Amino acid sequence: MDLSRRTDNVPTLEVKHLSRFFGGVAAVNNVSIAFTPQRITALIGPNGAGKTTLFNLIGGYIAPTSGAILLGTGDLTTRKPWEIARLGIGRLFQDVRVFGKLTTLENIVVAFPNQVGEMFWQPIFQRAQMMKMERPNIERAQALLEFVTLADKANTVAENLSFGQQKLLAIARLLAMDAKILLLDEPASGVHPAVLDSVMDLMSRLVDQGKTIIFIEHNISVVLELAHWVYVLDDSEVVAFGLPDEVIHDRVTREAYLGV
Repeated sequence: MDLSRRTDNVPTLEVKHLSRFFGGVAAVNNVSIAFTPQRITALIGPNGAGKTTLFNLIGGYIAPTSGAILLGTGDLTTRKPWEIARLGIGRLFQDVRVFGKLTTLENIVVAFPNQVGEMFWQPIFQRAQMMKMERPNIERAQALLEFVTLADKANTVAENLSFGQQKLLAIARLLAMDAKILLLDEPASGVHPAVLDSVMDLMSRLVDQGKTIIFIEHNISVVLELAHWVYVLDDSEVVAFGLPDEVIHDRVTREAYLGV
């Protein structure tokens, strides 16, 4: 499996005048952002600003009150989460959500799409075809583990990995499903410094290969190190955007996010 090949022609993900109200309270209010393909975009802001809600809207987990979500020329606004995933948008959750009782290798193998065995009757009537596919999938999974620096953990049960290693595993599963746009919710949070460098290096390498990364992060050092562009959300709205150095030192950002 050639993991060094670029992913080109990634469509632009865009939200237009997107809003979500819960009762009379706005969680996201009239947000318009076009995420540049093959770049790293950071979303920052205080807790409750609407960042994770924006991810939930893009991923189809909740429906917008108004506005649109576009992928290239396609409309995602009413799509289901599994449909959006199949279109190449992958999501890393804050709580990671790996299969704790499966090995690291098994976690990746089950993520490959269109496998024989996904229908209950296929393992019975198409067993030979299923066995034929198993070896290539295992080889692909091993290559992905090496790519995310977990090759030595292939047979480790996922619940025995560190939290940072579980995040690396979760990103590998997104690659297994051929995600071209990655929504990473706090990839640095709770990660030991020894593993944080691996997470950051992986994000940079993925963009070098043509992936688009959008990440939520409270660690300003990580934002300054990785992001090409930053949006600041506060009280459900975009209040600032621009280059990382400019945004972090912006007066609006310091008041809304840093509290100074």
